[in-house]
Amino acid sequence: MHNIALIGYSGHAFVVFETFFSQGQIVSAYTDYEEKNNNPYALKWLGNENDASVVEKLKDYSYFVSIGDNKLRKKISEKLYGILGKPEIALHKTAIISRSINSGYGNLFAAGTIINPQVKIGNGVICNTGSIIEHECEIGDYVHIAPGATLCGNVKVGEESFVGANSVIKQGITIGKNVIIGAGAVIVKNVNDNSIIVGNPQRIL
Repeated sequence: MHNIALIGYSGHAFVVFETFFSQGQIVSAYTDYEEKNNNPYALKWLGNENDASVVEKLKDYSYFVSIGDNKLRKKISEKLYGILGKPEIALHKTAIISRSINSGYGNLFAAGTIINPQVKIGNGVICNTGSIIEHECEIGDYVHIAPGATLCGNVKVGEESFVGANSVIKQGITIGKNVIIGAGAVIVKNVNDNSIIVGNPQRIL
């Protein structure tokens, strides 16, 4: 197994590092726009992943795009996938994941995540700390399910959407693409593309 390089190295990357570490996987390097003064895991800086010479260095590693912003994660992931192939999946040892899920590549299943049967998950998805995704949900590419969020059964979430911390989505609801759901929101009706939703009960901003 190659050592792993993180693409992006800030707060979200620290969660990713700990996720790999929980499984005994070795993360030894990172890329970012500049070398970080805050380097809590003493990783080697390879340079900026936008530089062709740095992408060449990445061929000696497995890699994971550890960027929380959905659009930026998608942009970088798709560029690197075309050159380096599929990124790793980061699965914390405390996550509870059904054997029957259908998962793409480059996904994070952070500590305490619970994913129940027949769930479909795209590529580059963040299932953050303590999130719960119930049976038969469908999660699009580059979605971020924030800490403590709960998706009840048969929920669909469109690509690049963000589901805020401790929010709850009622069973059978469809969330469109590029949606932002605020922390603590309770979603009981379908949500259109490009919406911002907050509150309990839900309201549009």
